[in-house]
Amino acid sequence: MIKLQVIGNLGRDCVTNNVNGKSVMNFTVAHTEKFRDAQGNQQEKTIWVDCAYWSDRTAIAPYLKKGTQVYVEGAPEVRTYPKNDGTTGASLSLRVQSVQLLGTRPDNQGGGQSYGGQQSGQSYGGNQYGNQSTQAAPINMDSANDDLPF
Repeated sequence: MIKLQVIGNLGRDCVTNNVNGKSVMNFTVAHTEKFRDAQGNQQEKTIWVDCAYWSDRTAIAPYLKKGTQVYVEGAPEVRTYPKNDGTTGASLSLRVQSVQLLGTRPDNQGGGQSYGGQQSGQSYGGNQYGNQSTQAAPINMDSANDDLPF
């Protein structure tokens, strides 16, 4: 199996459809890399990934809004299609296995919650609705603890 991991921003709001009795959430993720060309000029390259998340767990769909930063993971597929000028074009799509919200939108939706898992139907990870903090308490490393389990 080939696994693709993408971190980027959603290019449009998620659309949920029902295909042959199964739910699918479709969205696009844009990943932009900045680099310097041979002349030393700053350049940007954006790769768009069409994502299809086949799952009955559509509770994340309202949080997948345009501009939200996400991490998606799954199996890549390259699709070819005929272009209007007669040449063949290609697009990158991803059959999503898990999706995680990374950033928050200006209206404070989302933020670090994980959804999905394996195709076997694991439960959601993280905080489902984003209304509680998931930050761990700091650990005091100054005190020595001789009761270590290893």
